[in-house]
Amino acid sequence: MIAALVVAGVLALSHPARAQDVPNGARPVLVQGAMQIEVEKLAGRPEGATVDQVGGWTFWRGPLGGYPVIVSKTLKGMTNAAAATVIAIEHYRPVAIINQGTAVGHDPSLHVYDIVLGSSAINLRAFKSRYRAAGSGSNSLEWMPLDLMASDGSAGNDPNARKPTRFEGDSPLLAAARSVKASYTRGRVVDGVIGSSDVWNDEIDRIARFHAEFGTIAEEMETASAAQIASLLHVPFLGIRVLSDNITNGGGYDPKTSEACEDYVYQVVKAYVATLGR
Repeated sequence: MIAALVVAGVLALSHPARAQDVPNGARPVLVQGAMQIEVEKLAGRPEGATVDQVGGWTFWRGPLGGYPVIVSKTLKGMTNAAAATVIAIEHYRPVAIINQGTAVGHDPSLHVYDIVLGSSAINLRAFKSRYRAAGSGSNSLEWMPLDLMASDGSAGNDPNARKPTRFEGDSPLLAAARSVKASYTRGRVVDGVIGSSDVWNDEIDRIARFHAEFGTIAEEMETASAAQIASLLHVPFLGIRVLSDNITNGGGYDPKTSEACEDYVYQVVKAYVATLGR
């Protein structure tokens, strides 16, 4: 709620182009990335792109092959991504949202440069700890997940909320992403669950729990929060993440993976726009 009020204040002070300003009234495709290295190539794709600055968030807008696209730098973390998504939806009325960038692997069978299409995204930051008396320490492997979207009551006391919040990827966006798999030659492209939180997890047992219990195969800090806003505001959404490293099998960090993901997402956008034309 606080984030929404802050965003509302920013909107009142800023006036980027709205959907009705787009040529022919077409609603743009919104592509998000948290860091500059995750949007650098995509931001250079639209012909004659115009830059809108709303508070700390940056938006590049312009046509790709004649169709309007918005590239959004959301900044890192769940709150920044959620706020950037609200701003983009309110200003630009996108027809669909793709959140993309880098992630760490949770599945030992995946390797650096493999790409995950988010069949679903889950919130890995909402948990209830079990009671432990003073001096008993802490054990996050015992914590119970909370679905904050499950009810209006106390999630901690609702037995129906004992699961992570999950947001499904949009079927037409998934179909478009799958249709261009052959264009990607740097690694595999697989469907799977993307987990998101503001926690950087390097504990192998904790990662193994997420993978085994919740089905996560990649983890990062933005997808689920952007998906939550898109779900509440009824905008089709898909997360696409490339593995920049994988602690479960020793895959070392490679920053160039972000460029590979951007190139693939560019192909996805073109494929999706072609379906809009039909």
